[in-house]
Amino acid sequence: MNKLEEFLKNFKSLIISSLDENSFPFTSYAVFVKYENKYYVYLSDIANHAQNLKNNPKASIFFAQDEKDCEKIFARKRVVYQVDTKIIDKSSDTYKNVIDIFMQKEPNTFSMLVNMSDFNLYEFTPFFGQAVFGFGAAYDIGGENFNELIERKSTGKGHGK
Repeated sequence: MNKLEEFLKNFKSLIISSLDENSFPFTSYAVFVKYENKYYVYLSDIANHAQNLKNNPKASIFFAQDEKDCEKIFARKRVVYQVDTKIIDKSSDTYKNVIDIFMQKEPNTFSMLVNMSDFNLYEFTPFFGQAVFGFGAAYDIGGENFNELIERKSTGKGHGK
């Protein structure tokens, strides 16, 4: 397991940043499932971020180390992905497989939500990512499955005075 996978493995929710109808950023969170290198959330149509994602499929998802667990607040570990979003058809195999995983993770809550007709399954497909794992440990995220850390090249400018 690489450093990126190790960092992400214990997260149960992710932060979603989307744009509203006036192009203002809106940020919220949702419980997620990772399946076949994509991230999935189950959202109600009345949620602001659901409407935003329907109107503009470009978004960001963000994972940040808990403040109480970081040694230096300025070097808090974090990962952000730029993603394309789509709603998954309820008759698809992907929908059934991801719903099964949600049911295993949170059976009591999810068994109630899955029967509500205003909920949809959203798929986030990363197309760019960045990770910071401390001072001087900044990476781009790449590879076929966006799970490889690529060390950033110095521009020679650094953090001068």
